[in-house]
Amino acid sequence: MDIRFQKKYLTHGSGKFLRRDFREIGKNIVFEKGVLVFHANNIRLGENIYIGHNTILKAYHKNEMVIGNHTWIGQGCFFHSAGGIEIGKAVGIGPMVKILTSTHQDGPLDKPVMSNDLAFGKVIIEDGADIGTGAIILPGVKIGEGAIIGAGSVVTKDVPSYHVVAGVPAQILRKRK
Repeated sequence: MDIRFQKKYLTHGSGKFLRRDFREIGKNIVFEKGVLVFHANNIRLGENIYIGHNTILKAYHKNEMVIGNHTWIGQGCFFHSAGGIEIGKAVGIGPMVKILTSTHQDGPLDKPVMSNDLAFGKVIIEDGADIGTGAIILPGVKIGEGAIIGAGSVVTKDVPSYHVVAGVPAQILRKRK
């Protein structure tokens, strides 16, 4: 294998972490077995947060991942904050949820897609929202306060506060009463 290729694509580490590695970390944080954290120096955690088994918090060398107080994150989630992630207070995030903040741009047909430049978009999830099991939140999306995202939904555009959305792509079903 070409040594130049190996050096260019070095690992981000093992995912193991200590409290002191985080930019900020509050009290009463539960990290279940198998949680992996990358670039913890760009992660801010509030207080009273639960992070389920085998979740991956993949921060980036720039931008931040911020998770507010009293938030619950289910098992097997994957958060990639290259474009930044801001999760408010008292947010419920079901198991296997994916939050993505970057995508490869389109490019010439003779070039592999993954070799193209990245485009970044911050994801914001406001206070009290609930994200159903297996939902995927795409770059640049804002989920309003108290919104509900149905299980398995793919959220491609902003969700207004106190609305319920579901589907692929997610569509507004109704406003909460």
